[in-house]
Amino acid sequence: MNNNDQSTLALAGFLLQIKAIKLNPTKPFTWASGLKSPIYCDNRITLSYPKIRTHIRQEFVRLILEKYEKPDLIAGVATGGIAQGALVAQELGLPFAYVRSEKKSHGLTNLIEGVVEAGQSVVVIEDLISTGGSSLKAIEALREKGAIVKGMMAIFTYGMQSSAEAFRSAACELTTLTDFETLLAKAIDENYINEQEQASLIEWKQDPKAWSDKHLNL
Repeated sequence: MNNNDQSTLALAGFLLQIKAIKLNPTKPFTWASGLKSPIYCDNRITLSYPKIRTHIRQEFVRLILEKYEKPDLIAGVATGGIAQGALVAQELGLPFAYVRSEKKSHGLTNLIEGVVEAGQSVVVIEDLISTGGSSLKAIEALREKGAIVKGMMAIFTYGMQSSAEAFRSAACELTTLTDFETLLAKAIDENYINEQEQASLIEWKQDPKAWSDKHLNL
């Protein structure tokens, strides 16, 4: 799912450094779903750091050219994938479009903003993969327009089994710049967490709902 070890480790270090990803098993975060979690990810923070932003852009570009050569179009997924996708499209000299989370309630009621034509090959850019639900809705919207989706690329994935199964079912290849296992390895190596906290994070990944239920009163 990811690329070479050095690159994934380097990016994991960057994300921890700038607190784009925060780890705190003893004081869990509350996700929008209401679930408690020992990890919180907001990769939009990377846009505020030119060196890291450039690293991410260049890794996306390198992988796109290695895997798919040059597609006809880059598409971003709202909201986190919009800026990242536009940077990639600019670097490759390609058109860009993005997919909303839902249709506009006014005007042209667009779900996709920008020009997408039937038969165009597309690589889709996302910032984060959790369950994969919203990302795959974007894939479906592009396919309904007649686009040929070559694959999706994201900065980070929690590596949940449900998301892996969802991408397989949708016949969409997912490539990420770094992932949960790499992040934990880097976090231990750089003393962001101890072994007990690492064990708690691994337990969360195995069953996020059960972990949340156990930590509801923290």
